[in-house]
Amino acid sequence: MIERKFVAQKKKEYQIQEMIAKNVKGAGYSHTKLQRTPLGEKIIVYAARPGLVVGRKGQNITKLTKKLKNSFELENPQIEINEIEDINLNAQVVANSIANSLERFGSSRFKGIMHKTMENVINAKALGIEIVIAGKIPGSRAKSWRVYSGYLKKCGDIAINGVDKAKVRAVLKTGVVGIKVSIMPPNIKLPDNIQLLEEKQEIIEEIKEDNSIKKDVEEKPKETKKPIEKVEKKQVKEEKPIVKKVKTKKEKVNKDKKKL
Repeated sequence: MIERKFVAQKKKEYQIQEMIAKNVKGAGYSHTKLQRTPLGEKIIVYAARPGLVVGRKGQNITKLTKKLKNSFELENPQIEINEIEDINLNAQVVANSIANSLERFGSSRFKGIMHKTMENVINAKALGIEIVIAGKIPGSRAKSWRVYSGYLKKCGDIAINGVDKAKVRAVLKTGVVGIKVSIMPPNIKLPDNIQLLEEKQEIIEEIKEDNSIKKDVEEKPKETKKPIEKVEKKQVKEEKPIVKKVKTKKEKVNKDKKKL
């Protein structure tokens, strides 16, 4: 059930995109984005000439909002217009310009139109471009003409997500002509684009000894170190304290008797 909801949502977005592309012709229409907000559904339109999308006093936008509201049952659709920075780097705008020029000038000048658009894209600093036109050009039999320049990825993740692709139909007198444009933008990061850092080179210079400094060192007398004299510790004699004996009276009497 969830998968069906996603498929229905994507189908709805595609139908809205087709409807806007039909109503906005000659304005350099690229693509649309659908965003859900609490106020309603927000539709962002990317175009090269936003003034033509808006119209005088916003007449074209009011008509678009009414059509979207009635046909797709949107509650409160809000249309926002964003201008494309570089026209020559957008594949959808380039393919639409080729289709318009073929419808205007015919199939006789198709080679000049292809080469002119390719030159403009390369001058816009694109890495590569490929233009393929298939149909009854210039004779009665159907043919495919291919023009390419620069570097373009054909396989891998970058070819799917990185390369900008577009397909457009041009209705001519001879029949329907298909136009396919593939552009590789300049801001894409390629996995094989590796930059090697240069190693820092250390320059070792020889230090030359000055003779004048050498002479000064030789002339100076060498300082002799004096031997450290050992100081002997003098032995200090311990002086005994003098104690005087005091004679008693008995000892004096005994001494006098001995003398007698």
